[in-house]
Amino acid sequence: MRKLPSGRVQASYVGPDGERHNAPQTFDTLTDARGWLVTQQAQILSGEWSRGAAELAESAKRGKTATFAEYAENWIDTRTNRHGEHLRPRTAAEYRRLIRGPLAPFAPLRLTAITSEAVRSWYSDLVKAGTKTQAARAYELLKSVLATAVNDGRLKTNPCQIRGAAAASTGRKITPPTAAELAKIIEVITPRFKAAVALAAWTGVRYGELTELRRKDIDVIESENGEQAIIVNVSRGVTQVTGQGFVVGPTKSEAGVRSIVLPPHVNDIVLTHLKENVTRFPESLLFPGADGSSHLGQSAFYKHWNAARVAAKRPDLPWHGLRHYGATRAAIAGATLKELQARLGHSTVVAAMRYQHTAGRDEELARRMSELA
Repeated sequence: MRKLPSGRVQASYVGPDGERHNAPQTFDTLTDARGWLVTQQAQILSGEWSRGAAELAESAKRGKTATFAEYAENWIDTRTNRHGEHLRPRTAAEYRRLIRGPLAPFAPLRLTAITSEAVRSWYSDLVKAGTKTQAARAYELLKSVLATAVNDGRLKTNPCQIRGAAAASTGRKITPPTAAELAKIIEVITPRFKAAVALAAWTGVRYGELTELRRKDIDVIESENGEQAIIVNVSRGVTQVTGQGFVVGPTKSEAGVRSIVLPPHVNDIVLTHLKENVTRFPESLLFPGADGSSHLGQSAFYKHWNAARVAAKRPDLPWHGLRHYGATRAAIAGATLKELQARLGHSTVVAAMRYQHTAGRDEELARRMSELA
C-alpha cells in the first residue's frame, strides 16, 4: 500500500503470474485498501484468480483516464481487416480527418464520459447543419472505435445506439450523362484526356484505378479476321494521402482486380492516345501529371474536367458519374448481375444491383455495348 500526495491510498500486489497488478481505483483509507488486498489474496488462495480478470479491471480504470482522441489514434494504428491487413494510408488519413473534424467534440473526453445522450445530441446537430453523409461516416467510425473499447473492457456498453445513423445519406442521386452529353465532354476536353473520359465511361474504372493504369496494363489483341480487341487489366490503384503524396497499392478490394474488354467503338480513341501521349516503356503512365511522370492529382485534373462538363451543360456531373454511365450501359446491353459485378470490381452482388460479367462473355458484352453508343 502507498499513500499518494493527494492523501488517497494506492494498493497493488504481485499475482501468480509474477506481474504487479494495481487496484482499479485509489482508496480513502488504509483499511479500505487492505480490505481490497485481502479479497485478491482470497481469490489467489482459492484458485479463482485469473490474469484476464485482473487486466480487465485495470482496463476499466484506463477507460476512465484515456481520452477518445488517444484511444482512437491507437485504434487506427492497430486496426486490421478480415484479412489481417492494417488500414490503408488513405483510410487511416480519412479517419484522422474525421476525428479532427466532426468528432472533435469527443476528442478531449474520457471514454466513460461519452454518453448515449451526448452522441444523440452531437449527431442531431450535424444532421441539422446539412452534413448528413459526413455525419453517417463519423458516427460509423465513433461506433466502431467504442465497440472495440467495450471489447477491451474500457466501457461496459457502447453509447452509439442510433438506429440507421451509419447508413444515412443526403439522398442525392447521381444522374449519368446521356450519350450526347458524354460525346460533348469527349469532344471539348483537353485532347490528352479524351481517352481518360472514354475509359472511365465505358469500363467503369475508378479514378484511382484509371490514373495508375500503365502501358503494360493495356493489351491489344488482333483476331484472325483482322478485328482488334483492347483489354484493360486493372490490378492497382493510387491514392493521394495528405503528408505522404501519391501511394500506389492494391485495388479497393480483391474483386477490383479484373480484366475489362473495351467496346470496339472506343478503340480508336485509346489507340490514338497510346500513339501520341504514351511512350513504349511498359511502366509509362497513361495519364500522368504535368511533369509527364508523376500521378495526376484530382485537383490538377479538375480544371479540365469542369470546363468540359460545363460545356456539356452538366455542371452537376461528378467524375464518378462516368462509372455510373458504364454500369448503366452494361446493364442495358444485357449484363447479368454477376457480369456487372465483375466488370465494375464490386465485392458483392448487392453493390452491382444499384446499376441493374462472366469472363467468357465479356467480349460479346463489349460488342453489344458498342451498338448502343
